[in-house]
Amino acid sequence: MPSDVQPIVAEVVRRIQADLPSLTDELTDHFVELIPEFRHDEAVRQLMVASTSSNLVTLFDILAHGIGDARIAVPPAAAEYARRFAQRGLSLEALLRAYRLGEHRMVRWTLRYLGELDLGVADVIATTDQVAKVTNGYIDQAIENLIDIYELERQRWDRRSDSARAAQLRVVLGTDTLDLAAAEEMLGVSLRGWHRAAVCWVDAGVPDAERYLRAATRVLGEAGGREPLTMLADDHTLWAWLSSAGRLTVDVELLNSKLAGIAPVHVALGELASGLAGFRSSHRDALRARAVAEAGLDRAPSVVEFEHVAIAALMSDNLEDVRRWVTRTLGELARDDEPMARLRETVRVFLQCGGSYTDAAALLHLHKNTVNYRARKAEEVLGHPLTERRLDLEVALLVADVLGVRVIDPG
Repeated sequence: MPSDVQPIVAEVVRRIQADLPSLTDELTDHFVELIPEFRHDEAVRQLMVASTSSNLVTLFDILAHGIGDARIAVPPAAAEYARRFAQRGLSLEALLRAYRLGEHRMVRWTLRYLGELDLGVADVIATTDQVAKVTNGYIDQAIENLIDIYELERQRWDRRSDSARAAQLRVVLGTDTLDLAAAEEMLGVSLRGWHRAAVCWVDAGVPDAERYLRAATRVLGEAGGREPLTMLADDHTLWAWLSSAGRLTVDVELLNSKLAGIAPVHVALGELASGLAGFRSSHRDALRARAVAEAGLDRAPSVVEFEHVAIAALMSDNLEDVRRWVTRTLGELARDDEPMARLRETVRVFLQCGGSYTDAAALLHLHKNTVNYRARKAEEVLGHPLTERRLDLEVALLVADVLGVRVIDPG
């Protein structure tokens, strides 16, 4: 690299790095908008963000320090994300497209931050050219390695899982034009009765995750009184369906108690529904329930039922709009601190109890005068009585309780 360009490149990289969190969000949002395969559940979405961030950090180090043509290994998070892509049967082309989109966005960022510097046209052109050249070299190396990682994982996954059944299930779930008879013929099972879907997953970083998923499958079968139809979505996630000709029941209490003995595993349950449409909708419910369970910072519960988190789940697809609405509705009551959290919990339970101080106090294990005081304090914070816009208030409090820090104001 020419000596007169390196300091400029390093300064541009320093400025980009200062905005890395927001730029990472910008890039991952760009991927999700343009590439359907990048619309993941929360656990894989977080891995996508980690993959993107680690690639950017590695590239910035190469640029800032003028590292030459040494072979660069794919960052661990990026390699793991490529493996999850392969496990879920997502196309290699989509993964590689993201890297080319990232390459293009890196050049745009370079021009954006060069505009903040007092440079001549020749320096701008030379710096942009150098950044583009180094970025292209990094992306070429990354893609070469990722192709190997993806193909090896695809072969390994096909050997250890029923890849044909998984592909058939994905077609049935994702093809609205597929009719009942064709879906039943494809899967070899009846879809005319009642179904309750489940998504089982294991905490990130837990070794031998498949062992826990198999245990969760056995427990789910015990709780539902029948053997579930299952498929591995990836090596930390299993999809399952309990089906019956008549309306079936799942012993959630039994499921909870047995899962407590296999701590790193969780189960999200969709609502009971019938027919092919119900087979699909219950699965979507279970996926949304999982997203809600993972939304906060606290550890996900052993079992989460869609019917208990439905409002928050249906809102969680557009968290930024939900956060703005919660903030508008609750005002300072949406602030993320301990005093406001106590007020939110008290008011939520108070309204849930129909405005009964006695009933709310019993549920909260407080004196009813304490409930009364907190309700009055909450009205001061809100600037209006709790009876005003009561439905909006109840929904906002429920969403804040379920989604936590994802929708409340950190400051």
